[in-house]
Amino acid sequence: MIIEVEPRGPLPPYEQIRRQILALVVSGELAPGARLPTIRQLSGDLNVAPNTVARAFRELEAVGVLSSRRRHGTSVTDDAREHARAALSGAAPPPAAGTAPPTRPPDLEEAARAFTAHAHGLGHGLDEALEAVRRSW
Repeated sequence: MIIEVEPRGPLPPYEQIRRQILALVVSGELAPGARLPTIRQLSGDLNVAPNTVARAFRELEAVGVLSSRRRHGTSVTDDAREHARAALSGAAPPPAAGTAPPTRPPDLEEAARAFTAHAHGLGHGLDEALEAVRRSW
């Protein structure tokens, strides 16, 4: 598993990690049942804070891609590929190197990710979630 974090990249490090793990799951490089490195190990390998990796893992758990169990570590879920595809379809692709950062403010992107993860966790589909946003607007 190869993950790289660009410290001065347009995306926060946790988001770079999250998206790369999603891509590895969709490509099959991370198969169902595969164990990921520990948070401490991966944060050391990537030279980022452990909380950065923990946040990426938490967000991936929230959408059903990863499963963490105490003393058993973090692994890819059986239906991770389906969840990863859904998560990637709702996320804009990372900008190419040297391009301008996304036009939406990061706080809006973060709020959207949190909302979609929560709605998905409750079993709601995209149409229901969009309708809820329209009603709230």
